[in-house]
Amino acid sequence: MVVWPTNQSDGSGAAEARLEQPKTSCTIPLSFPLRRFALTKQTPSRRLLPPSHRSRPHFAHRPPPVAHLQAAVMQARRHLTASLARALTQVPSRSISSTPSLLQTLDPSAPSPHAAGAPPSAGRLAELRRRLQEDTPSLGDFAYSVEVGTRKRPLPKPKWMKETIPGGAKYAAIKAKLRELKLHTVCEEARCPNLGECWSGGETGTATATIMILGDTCTRGCRFCNVKTSRTPPPPDPDEPSNVAHAIASWGLEYIVITSVDRDDLPDQGSGHFAETVQRLKALKPEMLIEALVPDFRGDPSCVEKVATSGLHVFAHNIETVEELQRTVRDHRANFKQSIDVLKMAKEYAPPGTLTKTSIMLGCGETSDQVISTMEKVRAAGVDVITFGQYMRPSKRHMPVSEYVTPEAFDKYRVLGEEMGFRYVASGPMVRSSYKAGEFYIKAMIEADRAKPSAAGSSS
Repeated sequence: MVVWPTNQSDGSGAAEARLEQPKTSCTIPLSFPLRRFALTKQTPSRRLLPPSHRSRPHFAHRPPPVAHLQAAVMQARRHLTASLARALTQVPSRSISSTPSLLQTLDPSAPSPHAAGAPPSAGRLAELRRRLQEDTPSLGDFAYSVEVGTRKRPLPKPKWMKETIPGGAKYAAIKAKLRELKLHTVCEEARCPNLGECWSGGETGTATATIMILGDTCTRGCRFCNVKTSRTPPPPDPDEPSNVAHAIASWGLEYIVITSVDRDDLPDQGSGHFAETVQRLKALKPEMLIEALVPDFRGDPSCVEKVATSGLHVFAHNIETVEELQRTVRDHRANFKQSIDVLKMAKEYAPPGTLTKTSIMLGCGETSDQVISTMEKVRAAGVDVITFGQYMRPSKRHMPVSEYVTPEAFDKYRVLGEEMGFRYVASGPMVRSSYKAGEFYIKAMIEADRAKPSAAGSSS
């Protein structure tokens, strides 16, 4: 730091520059997180600076943030090392056999108190020194919560992502019925942007909702999902399959989507509860078409088979994002290969005519080539239906939106999917995996498949 004094030492009137260490005082508790540092700096007056420095007063009064932060950390480590050295001189050496390792870790140049003679248990002390040196504190250990630089602002929401406010008589009726039966929907838990359209009936006039079973608390923590998480969620409600079946049957719907949270805490991952719900609903209303949006069950074939043979018509499991971003977006217990294997097993175990379905979020940082490559691998697994939608950040705690994909790009993926052989592709900014607009196309596909055997029998 250059200090330009007002009094001249030689009397000639020419300013002489002298180097001086900045006067810094630090108050450091034992844990010394960086935010608790009390730093005071003596800075020269601007009028005493040479003309070359007056053009940049922000650096004259305060050094750049990174340099300032590094200097503060080094000063803190020197103060702590000195404090430990003073404390060690007042403590019996027998009680501080491991302390020299910590002291030398903070300051490798500090002398060891046992330099004169080898202490007892030299092997254990050498091992402890080695371990402590491997865990030497770095700048990141002290400044983990300090952001240096300009904070990125969230992307503005484009005009095609505007949502309608939920409302209407059907919306109020469905919400009241769900509260009465203590049922949960993924529409509310995941803050779906289509909640108002689906619950109010939209253009078709038929209200739909995606029921979420096995509680409202998930054992996993994906970076995009707004559902509550816990390692030990409450046990499933044994009456839930019956309540869900009676509620759905009373709504007079023709197509329903049932999904669930991940339940890694249960022996069967919740597959038995899932299968029982589908079976009870089929018993009350056999003509209803049922789509089950299931977790990966950790890739357990018995769990997949139990749900795939329960009587559903569409087995859905979402891969969520492209293969390259799986570890960034999803929980560490989920992965691309495991999800693909689940979809393959469902196709193998389910009765003929059962459709398989998956969904991909866009706007997480993927490239067009990665999306196309993922689509090819999904199609090779025999998946019939795929949907594309825009990822929307539920809160500031979640993964930020990388980009808002344009409707034209969504339409391009729809055309590519149809050319690859998918029987149905729903692609749009507001499309979700259980979006009601796709249910009518899937319903028509199932009914067409049912009509094929009867048509062949009548012709013979």
